[in-house]
Amino acid sequence: MFNIVLVEPEIPQNTGNIARTCAATGSRLHLVRPLGFEVDDKHLKRAGLDYWSGVEIFYYDSFGDVIKAFPSSRFWFFTTKGRKKYSDAKFGDGDFLVFGKETKGLPEELLKAHAEFCLRIPMIGETRSLNLSNSVAVAVYEALRQAEFKGFNTEGQLHRLKWD
Repeated sequence: MFNIVLVEPEIPQNTGNIARTCAATGSRLHLVRPLGFEVDDKHLKRAGLDYWSGVEIFYYDSFGDVIKAFPSSRFWFFTTKGRKKYSDAKFGDGDFLVFGKETKGLPEELLKAHAEFCLRIPMIGETRSLNLSNSVAVAVYEALRQAEFKGFNTEGQLHRLKWD
């Protein structure tokens, strides 16, 4: 199981989509305030559809509170400033995948303090970044791939495909 941390997310639809990804992957969602929306926001609920009951969500007043709650855990920080590609990381069960707010990313001081754990998702050209919910999906599925999708019924999903 992996932990997804959103530091000060701003857009309810992104957080709703990420909650849905958490439900589909068995990941826990950790939200660090301030949030750019109310947790009962209709856009947030609609984006997560009926998956909210399947997501373990934790709230914190600061990122420091997350670290205090899980002092022996490993944290990976996703940023366009990372030197290592996300696919170079060796993810382990229980790791925390940390993402910043949509408009600014993670605070510079946090990135500097954890430089060896900063990861980037490669992009071509002058693209600034991927959408936050897409970035979370890329990261968590790479972590799950490395864990060989243990606990997932990957073959059961294949039988749903119908080929002409």
